[in-house]
Order: sequence, then C-alpha cells, then structure tokens
Amino acid sequence: MTTLQYNGTGRRKRAIARVFIKPGSGKIIVNNKDVNEYFCNNLSFLEAIKEPLVRTNNLNKFDILVNVNGGGIKGQSDAVKMGLARALLMFNLSNRTPLKAAGLLTRDSREVERKHYYKRKARKSPQYSKR
Repeated sequence: MTTLQYNGTGRRKRAIARVFIKPGSGKIIVNNKDVNEYFCNNLSFLEAIKEPLVRTNNLNKFDILVNVNGGGIKGQSDAVKMGLARALLMFNLSNRTPLKAAGLLTRDSREVERKHYYKRKARKSPQYSKR
C-alpha cells in the first residue's frame, strides 16, 4: 500500500525549492540534511519555514522532504516556505483561507537588477571628475 504524497514548488529570488509532504511524525529533511543542520539553527529561518504548518494547525503531522538549490540561505528559506504552503494547499483545499490571509501563496517577484556596462553595479556610476 502506498502512502499519499503531496508536493509544491516555491521560488524566491534565485532559489527554487521542491517540497514533498506525507503524513508522518514531523521531521523535516532539506537536501538530505536535518533542517536544523542545513539552516544552522537560525531561529528566524526555522520559524519562517514552519509558518505554513502553524497557520494551518499541521505542526508535527507531516514528514517533509525538500530539495532546494540556487540563491542564498534567506531566499532558500522563503522558497521552502512557499513550496510548503502550496503542498499543504494540495493536501486540503480548506487550507487556502489561512494561507492566503498570511500572504504565503503569493510569489515575491523582486529580483536583483543586472549589472550594466560602464556602471560599477546595476546603477552606481563611476565618480565624475570635472577636471
């Protein structure tokens, strides 16, 4: 007998997270590491990841497997949060109301602007010299 598995994809900046959830004891594995090891016991990242579970009263009800790549650690934690929210939505459509109210289903589309030629960064110009 196979257990049901739900998945969701989250993106933030350059990070992409694929989140798979199935009923279980509440352990979270990120890139084959424990979540505390991967995010270095940083409480703000760990709370951000667990926010969809808290909002839907599903804390410690699912085993979560995450594959995340690209971006930095902050973008990755936000991508995992969005992917988890989408997976919980696939699990039960009644979770939509609390997730939507918390803004967890909306993609933050801000990206870093590319560097332009003759500029030091995206917009910073070289110092002007009159003489």
